Amino acid sequence: MLVQVLFYAFSAVLIAAALGVVVTRNPVHSAMCLVLAFFTSAAIWLLIEAEFLAIVLVLVYVGAVMVLFLFVVMMLDINVEEVKRGFTRYAWLGWLIAFLVIAQIVGVVWFRGLGIDATQGAVPLPADYSNTRELGAVLYTQYVYPFELAAVLLLLAIVAAISLTMRRRPGLKAQDVARQVAVRREDRVRLVKMDAVTRDAPAPRQDGEGKAP
Repeated sequence: MLVQVLFYAFSAVLIAAALGVVVTRNPVHSAMCLVLAFFTSAAIWLLIEAEFLAIVLVLVYVGAVMVLFLFVVMMLDINVEEVKRGFTRYAWLGWLIAFLVIAQIVGVVWFRGLGIDATQGAVPLPADYSNTRELGAVLYTQYVYPFELAAVLLLLAIVAAISLTMRRRPGLKAQDVARQVAVRREDRVRLVKMDAVTRDAPAPRQDGEGKAP
């Protein structure tokens, strides 16, 4: 009973956070809603005894990917008004994705009518069972090439994010490393020779000079 209550509570928070990602106008607030959605998804995975996946979701996505998203959003200096004007242009894509999600939910309900209970909880596992070992055995044997391909795609995403932040825009002070390395002493320092200049010592002041009358 408690597991069901926690599941529905976390599910409500997850749906609200997912709506916040889409509805929020500020990109930073949208990224923070996505962080909340990741945390809530990790809590739901803990309920089905998928501890390793929950920890990976928090450490990798929240701790690394979302921090990268926040830095990219802040450094790109996104024009929110321009994004609002282009919202209607891609509205059809959003409706298409929403239709696919609704179709998946209807498919789950339909499968239940066929005798397949998709909402049945996970079967309790023995105490010495390690889902981490089982996942690692499958990941590095059967799916080793897709795993390496995902790593390459993440590397390309990081390089693309850095390239976007290095684009030229008005007011940006770019650093030209090649010019800094090729600079010579004669270009920066100029030695000037001057003759020594001597001044005569001031005459001693007489008594009474410089005093107020």
